[in-house]
Amino acid sequence: MLMVAAMVRTHCPYCSLQCGITLSANGSGVTLAPRSDFPTNRGGLCAKGWTAAELLNHPERLTEPLVRDARNRPLRTATWDEALDRIAREFESARRAYGNDSVGCFGGGGLTNEKAYQLGKFVRVALRSSAIDYNGRFCMSAAATAAQRAFGVDRGLPFPLADLAEADVVLLVGANPADTMPPAVRFLDECRSRGGRLIVVDPRRTATAALADLHLQPVPGTDLAIANGMLHLAVREGLIDDAYIAARTTGFAAVRRGVRLYWPDRVERITGVAEADLVAAARMLGTAKRAIVLTARGAEQHSTGTDTVSAFINLALALGLPGREYSGFASITGQGNGQGGREHGQKADQLPGYRRLDDPAAREHIARVWGVPAASLPGPGRSAYEMLDALGTSGGVRALWVLASNIAVSAPNAGHIRKRLRDLDFLVVSDIFRSETAELANVVLPTTQWAEESGTLTNLEGRVILRDRAIPPPPGVRTDLEVLRALAERLGHNDFQDDPEQVFAELRRASAGGKADYTGITYERITAERGVFWPCPSPRHPGTPRLFTVDFPTPDRRARFHAVEHRGSAETPDDDYPYYLTTGRLAGHYQSGTQTRRVRGLREAEPVATAQLHGSLALRLGVRDGDLVRLRTPRGAAVLTARTTPDVRADTVFVPFHWGGAASANLLTNPALDPHSRMPEFKVCAVAVDKYVPAHDCDDEGEQHDE
Repeated sequence: MLMVAAMVRTHCPYCSLQCGITLSANGSGVTLAPRSDFPTNRGGLCAKGWTAAELLNHPERLTEPLVRDARNRPLRTATWDEALDRIAREFESARRAYGNDSVGCFGGGGLTNEKAYQLGKFVRVALRSSAIDYNGRFCMSAAATAAQRAFGVDRGLPFPLADLAEADVVLLVGANPADTMPPAVRFLDECRSRGGRLIVVDPRRTATAALADLHLQPVPGTDLAIANGMLHLAVREGLIDDAYIAARTTGFAAVRRGVRLYWPDRVERITGVAEADLVAAARMLGTAKRAIVLTARGAEQHSTGTDTVSAFINLALALGLPGREYSGFASITGQGNGQGGREHGQKADQLPGYRRLDDPAAREHIARVWGVPAASLPGPGRSAYEMLDALGTSGGVRALWVLASNIAVSAPNAGHIRKRLRDLDFLVVSDIFRSETAELANVVLPTTQWAEESGTLTNLEGRVILRDRAIPPPPGVRTDLEVLRALAERLGHNDFQDDPEQVFAELRRASAGGKADYTGITYERITAERGVFWPCPSPRHPGTPRLFTVDFPTPDRRARFHAVEHRGSAETPDDDYPYYLTTGRLAGHYQSGTQTRRVRGLREAEPVATAQLHGSLALRLGVRDGDLVRLRTPRGAAVLTARTTPDVRADTVFVPFHWGGAASANLLTNPALDPHSRMPEFKVCAVAVDKYVPAHDCDDEGEQHDE
């Protein structure tokens, strides 16, 4: 029986809301309840949060290291010493044979700040490798890049989530919080109860779009044209804030010239959005005293994602929103520590405190904290997909450690990435279950779950919160910090801590003076204040709930417009692949489904992977609700269960990405990369659909067309 130390106030393990919860012991195990005092959920919780404790004592839980004696041999149990010695030996062997960059790590947006920080340090100090990136590259990189170049800093929400309730108009682009983070919808409901209005841009009539006063339903991949079209109208109708533009921004003249070409009927031809709806949206947003523009993955996971976000930032800046009361631009972070995970060195080009790895001053500062010469720090490495695409090849990573990520399911062009994983000389996976990626590994390490360890995370608002340990881990299970320390020692580095509070103290020193400055944040303050907003540069600093109220952290203290043009998707329908494919999340599942597919109630609610088709498309294909359909793209094929719905465009198929095997959405997705952020184009590609015929059966991993 799991034993909880009295009642522990902590946080949900899933999305970036980091809802406040309590854990307490009773006669049958652990009871989980929402906290009414935490600002982002105020007593609310989604189905995933309510059932999170069911995984703590799951029968499939990994509790011992597993090793594979040879490529064709099964995984077997091993001692920790055997597993760690094997890893250290294989890492050293690869470094001797191929150089330091032949050993790499792939992290995750669910790692605590302490783990993300220590992982970056481990790779650059203990391995002296540039090969590190994480699955957050697949989530927030486009929005982060656009925010950095416009505002000089990336914090998903530069204001508290509760500000949504006070806005007069909210424009929500490519987000479905009613399904993906239901407790946040209370703020949209409060906004509308005050007379506020909601505009949603989404190719599907989602649960969130159903709440909207105006729903724009564009062709996938055309959001940028909508933003430019709305700005065209704002300029034409005198809705822009000339005084704000003159006093607080630079670069508007080029943007103003560029959007002249986006007159409403041209935008309708590009996007499929009716001219009258575009005009209504522009007027609704442009005449609001308090307005907020929000983007999320639907607008960002494109080969043009950075420019699309920039287009909506341009719209917000032209209307004078950033820094204005209950107004602004923001991007909704998805993963539990998607914000903190991209601040402290887990990215290929980054050092702690949101510093650039190619900045000499940043390198000197971090080197002093780490006690190493600045010249010993490697330079920037490859981005996530580029690193995975080169696994096992000449010049690529030959030995890889994957933490808190299931890349065999979650990477784009997943069939190709699975082959690359098999091409590795050595693969280590740290996880709580035998995920699809773990099944390919040479060594699998069991790791603690969220309730079995302490550590900080940074939620979608930039609020640093603390998850307190509530229960002990199962015997034989170690924290990632303990494993990092043990491996560092085997590699000759004895200065790695495994106590999370000590690691956080070092992180604070490393972040000092950076954009994401945590210097004044302590575990005690977080507990006393229900979280602390960064930047917080000293113990007496109150934290910064709202950014940009005075100026922007750019060299001239002004925000920057960037002229951007609609280019369309990297792949569009043709005779062979005549429809659009888009992907996303369901209410009851999370990420690759490694956790949620093991929760009985969630699995029963959504037991199989489905392809959502409009009824008219299903009729044309001779497909009925519940039939199996085969989806094909130039990269591979997947077999799913058809679900007919009027809520998706007639030219578009929607597939959730929570399943592996032959039903994996990412067997189909396009790895075309955004040139600025290196974000893959998860959200749109061309697809063919036909009724499933047994003779066309896929193998257990789907058909692959990439080799």
